[in-house]
Amino acid sequence: MSDASKVKKEVPFDEILIREYLLDNPDFFSRYPELLLAMRIPHAERGAVSLVERKQEMLRSRVQQLEEEITSLMGMATRNEMIYMFNTALSLKLLECEDLGELRQALSEGLKSQFHFSHVRLITVHDLDSELSRIWSKRLSQGHYFGRLTIEESKRLFGSDVGSVALSRLSEQCGQVIFAIASQDAMHFHPEMDNLLLDQLKQLLDHLLPKL
Repeated sequence: MSDASKVKKEVPFDEILIREYLLDNPDFFSRYPELLLAMRIPHAERGAVSLVERKQEMLRSRVQQLEEEITSLMGMATRNEMIYMFNTALSLKLLECEDLGELRQALSEGLKSQFHFSHVRLITVHDLDSELSRIWSKRLSQGHYFGRLTIEESKRLFGSDVGSVALSRLSEQCGQVIFAIASQDAMHFHPEMDNLLLDQLKQLLDHLLPKL
C-alpha cells in the first residue's frame, strides 16, 4: 500500500458534514433503502439493531411520552374544574354571610370538608404580639407563604404542631389579618405549588371583610 493510500485511509470522515448532508437530504435513505437494514446501531439491551428498528423504538417511546403528557393534562384539567366548581359554591356561601363569625365558619367548614385540612383560620395580628408580628413581617414579606413552620410558629397560629401551611396576608383594608390553612401532611403545601384556589379566596376575603 502506498504512503498516499495509507494516509487517505487514516483520514476520518467529517461527521458534521455527513450529518448536515443527511439533514439537507431527508430522502437519502429512500434512494438507498438497503442501507436502512444494513446499518447497525448499538443498543443497551439488545446489542445492535437496524436503523429501522431503532426508528420504530424511538417512535414508540415518543408515543408513550405523549400519552403520559395527555394523561397528565387531563388530570390537571379535571383538578382545575373541581377547584373552580368548589370555589364557586364556597364563594356564594361566603357572600351570603351576615357577620364575621358566620363567614369564619363557612370558610373553615368548606375547606376542611373538601380538602381535609386540619385548620382554617383568619388571624388578626396585634402589635403587642411579637410572634405574630414576626410572622407577618418575615414569613409574609412576599404576601404569602407555603411550606413548613417552626413548632413555636405552628402553636401560635394553630394551637398545635402541624405538617405544612399556606399563609396569605390580606389587604390593608382588612387590617393586619392572616388567612391561614394547615395540613397534617408535611408535603401538602410547598413553595412550588399552584396557589390558584387560595389566591381567589384571598381576593374574595379582601372584598368581604371590610364590609362585615
